[in-house]
Amino acid sequence: MTERSSLITSPFGAESTAAEVIDGIDLTGKRAIVTGASSGIGIETARALAGAGAEVTLAVRNVDAGRRVADDIDGPTRVARLDLAEQDSVAEFTAGWDGPLDMLVNNAGVMAIPELERTPQGWEMQFATNHLGHFALALGLHDALAAADGARVVSLSSRANLASPVVFEDINFESREYEPMLAYGQSKTANVLFAVEANRRWSADGITANAVHPGAIADSNLSRYMDPAALEAARASGMYTFKTLEQGAATSVLVATWAPLDGVGGRYFQDCNEAPVVDPSEWTTGGMGVAAYALDPGNAKRLWGVSLEMLER
Repeated sequence: MTERSSLITSPFGAESTAAEVIDGIDLTGKRAIVTGASSGIGIETARALAGAGAEVTLAVRNVDAGRRVADDIDGPTRVARLDLAEQDSVAEFTAGWDGPLDMLVNNAGVMAIPELERTPQGWEMQFATNHLGHFALALGLHDALAAADGARVVSLSSRANLASPVVFEDINFESREYEPMLAYGQSKTANVLFAVEANRRWSADGITANAVHPGAIADSNLSRYMDPAALEAARASGMYTFKTLEQGAATSVLVATWAPLDGVGGRYFQDCNEAPVVDPSEWTTGGMGVAAYALDPGNAKRLWGVSLEMLER
């Protein structure tokens, strides 16, 4: 994998908000799904898209919480139950979808579950939720995406992709010791690889897919499993510049809507711009960027096949 000689840049940056990114964009007649839209940056992503005129479906585990959020959003919204850790829930959601889909924002996720948890299928929970759930969701919605004119898939990853590649020999931590951030990092690398392979497979259908890192968010439910002392130490270290929720949603909204990205896919964005390839050692120094293994086409193709096997498709 060699880094592209020219990275895509936009007029926006780390401090831009979702509202600033989407200002002047008319999404009337477009339809979007935002997973995990009952909290954090999911709410602000849905708010921005609906505010621009899109019909936004909040795909959430807690429907009551989703309805409260929808009531607070100025724009057309729907709420539907989706638990990404339950394949039956994913299948029910996709079966219930009707008509074209212009934007699929795979925003939901879990991070740093302290003890090893498995789904009934034996899958490690972070990989099952962050990757396999969204993978099955996108597969189930492929025809709806293809029916739209230039659909976009946004796969939320993290700088934690630098913490671990996908360890194909032991994805589910059956023969190695479980470490919360390694499991999270593996799932976030999978999110990038999904975008790379989905774009390769589906671009001929008019579907593009990209991965994004929203940034370190000051007030996010994602960090609920982290030790409070460790979280406070991270805040005080100076290694991270924490964003507001509105700033955290900006890169997702840009990748979902910005006109210059028409037909562009298989890339990784952060701070509203395409990120450089960096050495994974940057993970321990607060560096930003994406690991070469996360953009590798061979890894992406392999993960797609492994994921199909895990889902028995």
